[in-house]
Amino acid sequence: MWLPIPSVPDTLGIVNFQDTRFPATVELPSSASSDGRSARWQSHREERRRELIKQARRAVHALGSDASMEDIATAAGTSKSVFYRYFGDKAGLQQAVGEVVLSQMQHRIQEAAQSAVTPREGLLAMVSAYLQMADTSPNVYTFVTSYAPGDPANPPHPSAAGGPLGHFFDAIADMIATPMRSHLGDDRETVIGYWPKAAIGLVRNAGEQWLSTPDSPSKPSQETMARQITAWLCVGIAPELTPAPPITKLSAKEGL
Repeated sequence: MWLPIPSVPDTLGIVNFQDTRFPATVELPSSASSDGRSARWQSHREERRRELIKQARRAVHALGSDASMEDIATAAGTSKSVFYRYFGDKAGLQQAVGEVVLSQMQHRIQEAAQSAVTPREGLLAMVSAYLQMADTSPNVYTFVTSYAPGDPANPPHPSAAGGPLGHFFDAIADMIATPMRSHLGDDRETVIGYWPKAAIGLVRNAGEQWLSTPDSPSKPSQETMARQITAWLCVGIAPELTPAPPITKLSAKEGL
């Protein structure tokens, strides 16, 4: 016959009785087990976040860059509270989608530039890749490069702005500067330091105007626009400013 022996009261003031036939201590979950559950939960959240970004991208592609959070959530088959929980607000969603889209554009532009032989060919390849990817889904491009209504009325230049847009244009500027430095040498650092960012401004503004221009016989093709922008970058508009030689009339004696 055994007798219950009172143990030391726990922090809740509850008296526990120790039975010698059973372990006196309770095995608590190990920290490894707890870490494993935490890692699985974090992995689940990240996977869910990636899926929401993918669904938002599809919704914006179909609905337009001005689609609301409610529109996007409805198209994704969920509630807007889910998107708010993961991204905070529309600006947060724009940033998240932008990180994915602009990263893909950056890799595509880098791949295009690596196959070029001369700096001019490299510029043409990068401009072509930029226009091609932006033209694939103008709605998504506008969504990730535009500022949300809550942002300042006069946001800083994209190359100086934070977030994925600033990182994207900084990375492209570095891509442009690298072959220039190799071609011109380090003694032209003033040109190399300023020209790539100026070039990006030209490419982006001309490209976005081209994207927003309705299709018509007068709208340049994607290839024509890429070559025109590259020509502006390399030789400027000097050829356009050179006056054409005067057309002289032949006299009757000179004939044809």
